[in-house]
Amino acid sequence: MTSLEAGSVEPDRRVAATVYRGDAVENTHVAHVAVVDADGRLLYAFGNPSRVTLARSAAKPAQALAVIETGALERFGLDEADLALMCASHNSEERHIERTRQMLAKVHASAVDMRCGGHPPLSEAVYRSWIQRDFVPDAVCSNCSGKHVGMLAGAQAIGAAIRDYQLPDHPLQVRVKHTVAEVCDLPDDGVQWSIDGCNLPTPAFPLDRLARLFAKLADATDATDATDATDATARSAVAVSPRTAALARIYRAMTGWPELVGGEGRFCTALMQAFNGGLVGKVGAEASYAIGVRASDQTAKLGSRGALGIAVKVEDGNPTVLYAIVAELLAQLDIGTAEQRARLEAYRSPRMLNTMGIETGHLSCSLTLEPQRQ
Repeated sequence: MTSLEAGSVEPDRRVAATVYRGDAVENTHVAHVAVVDADGRLLYAFGNPSRVTLARSAAKPAQALAVIETGALERFGLDEADLALMCASHNSEERHIERTRQMLAKVHASAVDMRCGGHPPLSEAVYRSWIQRDFVPDAVCSNCSGKHVGMLAGAQAIGAAIRDYQLPDHPLQVRVKHTVAEVCDLPDDGVQWSIDGCNLPTPAFPLDRLARLFAKLADATDATDATDATDATARSAVAVSPRTAALARIYRAMTGWPELVGGEGRFCTALMQAFNGGLVGKVGAEASYAIGVRASDQTAKLGSRGALGIAVKVEDGNPTVLYAIVAELLAQLDIGTAEQRARLEAYRSPRMLNTMGIETGHLSCSLTLEPQRQ
């Protein structure tokens, strides 16, 4: 019997996963899930699918959209790999740092113009390397470096000063705020704004709108593929909008360069590599996650009109639990093939080892998605 069935937990505070040490419960984890289709219809849920959630870095594709729509990529010759880094929360590997430097050169800026600070890398292997070299990271090493260079490019593209580009009232950030609200189908005042760890504004909005954003990324990619497959005579009748083309561009950049979005040993990279362009995924700090799944026979079986969007928030911010839940949801929804999902098994059932390599416990996901009435 679950806690909900026992009547001891509110419907929006249900346990989604439990960590055991031996047979004893060590921690329980509350989570929320929203699954929507390309029309924004809520198809499945767990917990509170409307929970106002700080998307953190899961919002980077929407922020990148605002930069694309300034014309900055064309003006400065930024390519699709650069766009992937703009959407990244990367490991600060050499390839990430070098690409950041190359992007800075393209936009005629330098590390001193960036308003994010250096920090320990997300990768333990990179961290060990830095310690051995007594390396002190600066702004180009930030896991959000690509987003910041994109903002420097976007500010210049609209004729605004690059100084203070990170401030909420800077012309570029005003534009970003409007774009984020619009792409999530919300009025401007329907999004709350705070300051992210990297010093840029970060949005909070209902969880199902984060799922909606990612459904749009996947749906746009389906739409542009349909246009590309249409013969020249009929193409004008099905031409996609500039925004749809931009959303598809973001999807293709992230899935085409998943190693730039995360890096070695990172869930985002492993997920997109496993599904080989079939879905896009992005983590946000404090355990938020979003996925956009391209339309298929399986999404249609789930009742989806077109692409599918999935968004997750774990209340206590535990990333290990988050990745286990995301992998579990893909299994419950039967997304992709069994072979593709098997490549995420280490995340779905992470090994819990002590300092001697002895297994001490396990993680169990208990959430079950509930169909929503339409």
